[in-house]
Amino acid sequence: MATPVLAMLLGGWALAATIGLGVLLAQRRAAVQALAACEARLRVVEAESRDQAVRQERERIYADLHDDLGAKLLGLVYQAESPVQADLARAILQDLRDVVTRSRGTPGTLGDVLADIRSEASQRLSAVGIGLAWDADDALPDPVLDSARALHLHRIVRESLSNTIRHAQARQVRVRVRAARGELLLELTDDGSGVAGHARAGAGMRGMQDRAGALDGQIDWVAGTAGGAKVLLRVPLEDAP
Repeated sequence: MATPVLAMLLGGWALAATIGLGVLLAQRRAAVQALAACEARLRVVEAESRDQAVRQERERIYADLHDDLGAKLLGLVYQAESPVQADLARAILQDLRDVVTRSRGTPGTLGDVLADIRSEASQRLSAVGIGLAWDADDALPDPVLDSARALHLHRIVRESLSNTIRHAQARQVRVRVRAARGELLLELTDDGSGVAGHARAGAGMRGMQDRAGALDGQIDWVAGTAGGAKVLLRVPLEDAP
């Protein structure tokens, strides 16, 4: 049913595991596109038929992805030659887990999503020796977010951290979360090499802009107040389901 797409995905990841971490950065975009193609095909199949067999096949495909590719990626994390290479494999592994989680369509609140983002950010930054200062308003609203909106927020923050880890040579990242005039305001500031360092990851920045647009929001990159770069994300809260 989705066998050609799945075969392409498995083949791509198997190749990445075989040739090592040195080419993972080049493989990442293709792998994420393959995951998206798999999701698109599964949505088409579900639109054609909603019976139990289709749902079971969907779960089987995602279970295979998680168990097989997840194990390979986890191995790459521990076999990496540097913390940055390990973080690259870890980020791709989390992308895979996002797809598996989204397939089950489990909603969560904004608070749940931010807690997950904070936990992932803390683990990734700690692994490469970068400190995290997390500052979230205690009075934040807590609307329910569907899986698509939650995924966009996760991916925006994940890509921002990836840019910092790989290009900014930073020692600390500060994350501030506020709500004002019906908007969620999310700031990620590092003390690294500035906006130019982030600009080296052009494709990643374009992806972040696309995801902000999907949230009916806006994202900007400006100089940090104490050096480094600041990512500013504004997302309307009133439209959250």
